[in-house]
Amino acid sequence: MRQAAAELLRNKPRDSAAGRGIPHWLTGPEPRGFRPKRRFRTVWISDIHLGTRGCNAALLVDFLRSLECETLYLVGDIVDGWRLKKGWYWPDAHNEVVRRVLKMAHRGTRVVFVAGNHDEVLRDYAGMTFGGVELTLEAEHVTADGRRLLITHGDNFDGVVLYARWLAFLGDQAYTLLLRANIVFNAVRRRFKLPYWSLSSYMKKRVKNAVQFVSSFEDAVAREAVSRGFDGIVCGHIHCAEIREIGGITYYNDGDWVESCTALVEEADGAMAIVDWAAESRSGVAEHHRMESVE
Repeated sequence: MRQAAAELLRNKPRDSAAGRGIPHWLTGPEPRGFRPKRRFRTVWISDIHLGTRGCNAALLVDFLRSLECETLYLVGDIVDGWRLKKGWYWPDAHNEVVRRVLKMAHRGTRVVFVAGNHDEVLRDYAGMTFGGVELTLEAEHVTADGRRLLITHGDNFDGVVLYARWLAFLGDQAYTLLLRANIVFNAVRRRFKLPYWSLSSYMKKRVKNAVQFVSSFEDAVAREAVSRGFDGIVCGHIHCAEIREIGGITYYNDGDWVESCTALVEEADGAMAIVDWAAESRSGVAEHHRMESVE
């Protein structure tokens, strides 16, 4: 995890003007003809798991390049410290994600990083700002239509993580095997010119115990929001994008960038929606954005 932090620091812009140390990737222009086609008030993404082979970094960079927003929330598990402790993996595509986020911060987007359980070492730095990125344990967001939302990663509601950490690592190993199968599966699909499709997400949704766990997790999260007087709650952690009403509040989960490649977005009027970037890529929408971005 210390190596990951060092990697982030190497990409962190230095506080100096052009010609005095600011890297070109931070201040340089976008590709010729680049025009973001989507403008959101707020974007939430989580569970990127940089430092793992399952991370769909290229898809995430495409998504971030396609938009502009006032605020970007990174809702935990952005860097996977658990995996990096077992073996170093950090390709340049993962640097590109970091650079894109820092570039957004440099250009005026407020970036808030709510640390998760896989990047929990960053919780020690809550309240600090690095490269324009605010680190915090949780956050409060007020939508354009006046609703108060609690922003938290969600691992504190996961009984496995909370009460038996060693069981969580056991589960992490089993989950890693499934993700590796997902990587091989999609490598074969690419050879046949087929788009990305999440095998692990498909299987998880069809396992009875997984469905029961997700339901219990969502109920626990909703109860927390109600008890603290919020109108809704935004989380990640379980890799299941969702928007639904529970007990008088709105539950939002922004999904992940390992399986489903989804984000939660807020429009200028406060309307909220899930963006399924993998599905848009399959339908050609993402390719349309790329073609319009470069002459």
